Parts: sequence; structure tokens; C-alpha cells
Amino acid sequence: MISRVLLLLSLLASTASLSAAEIPSAVLDLSGWKLTLPYNTARKGDPDEVVQPELATFQEPTCFYTSNSGDAVLFRASCAGVGTENSKFPRSELREMKAGGKDEIYWSTNDGLSHVMEIEQAITHTPDVKQHVVCAQIHDKEDDVMMVRLEKSKLFIERNDLDDVPLDSDYHIGDRFKLRIATGDGHIKVWYNDELKMDWEVFRKSSYFKAGCYTQSNVQKGDRPEAYGEVAIYRLQVTHGE
Repeated sequence: MISRVLLLLSLLASTASLSAAEIPSAVLDLSGWKLTLPYNTARKGDPDEVVQPELATFQEPTCFYTSNSGDAVLFRASCAGVGTENSKFPRSELREMKAGGKDEIYWSTNDGLSHVMEIEQAITHTPDVKQHVVCAQIHDKEDDVMMVRLEKSKLFIERNDLDDVPLDSDYHIGDRFKLRIATGDGHIKVWYNDELKMDWEVFRKSSYFKAGCYTQSNVQKGDRPEAYGEVAIYRLQVTHGE
């Protein structure tokens, strides 16, 4: 009898752990983010946005869900998805918010503080024709400041009107890597797998971090509607301080 009770308790514990892992917020701390989805419905936002407190329990099996292993959140945006106001490409992507996740945050690269985003992630799928995906950004109110971008096997930092900064010239789909993007004293620095790859002196105000999957293709580029980009995020942390 005791063994049956123990077995039942063990099964209940396993089920509870599995249920918790099925929610993205059980894998990543989403309290300081909002999510942009690659489609538009009656939900607030064009395309849809999910903010706190809803984001704490939100999952969507087509574009925002946990991996089978339960240790990563998958962000997927199909080429038939809806773009945002200033982009024709779809995204399943987090946008940094103030603590609590209800109000948008903005900061400057030389405001006397450090602003750091650390990610452990993998790009797990690209569209078939235009094999381009963005997995991390610093953005401001006007445009992207820098983007971490994969084009076929070339992983690099893209900056408007400036030379690209190479990260990995032979990236393989599914390879897990670490990024550390830090701003302060008028510089943006990027480490790739703990190696400093960029130290860029630049002033940008009204800035914020983004992370997830920003697919750089659509059906107009020749990809099928069901083609997609996908990014797995295992760890995501943002800090602000002196």
C-alpha cells in the first residue's frame, strides 16, 4: 500500500513538473518584457502584443512555447506572418519593459549607467529561400541600433551604414551560443561565447533590448507561407546599474 502511495506521489510530482515546464515563464523570467506575435487578431497591438500579467501564463503552440526538453523557449515566426508598422517581416520577439512589464523602458548608451543583456540561445531554423533570421537587438525609437543576424551560415552584428562585425563564419543551425551585450560610457560592447567581438563608441538615446525570432523573409521574397524562422532561448537576463 505504501509503495503504491509513493508511486502515485511520484507520478503527481512528475506531472506537476511537466505542466510547469510547458509555460515559457517557467523557463525564462518574462516579468520585464512584452511579446510581439507574428499575427494580428482583435487582441491589442498590430500585430498582436502580450503584456504582463497575461504574459506570465501565455503560450502559443504556433510561435511561443517551450521545447520538448523543457529547458528552452522557442520563438517562431512564419513567412506568412504579419509585420510591424516599420517592417514587412514577421516576428515572435520580446521587447524590454520596465519592472512589472506594463510600461516601456528607454535608456541611453551614455546615461551614466550600464545596461546589459545576457542570452544563451540557438537559431534552430531559417526559411528555405531567404535564410535570414535576427535573434537579438538594441533598438531605439527610430530604428534598430544593432542586430545579431544569421544569413545562411554567417552570424554577425549588423549596424546601419557601418561595417558588419563577424561572430561566426560557419554557424550551424542548432548550435548553442552565448551573447553578452553591454552599454555604458558611450560604448556598446558585444561578447560572443565570452570573447569580446565589438567595442563600438556610439551615442543612442531612447534605446531598449529585444530578443527572440525576427524572421527576415516573407512570401514576397519567394518563401512558402509555412516556411519560418525559429530561435531557442535557454537563458535571458537584463540588468541595469551603475
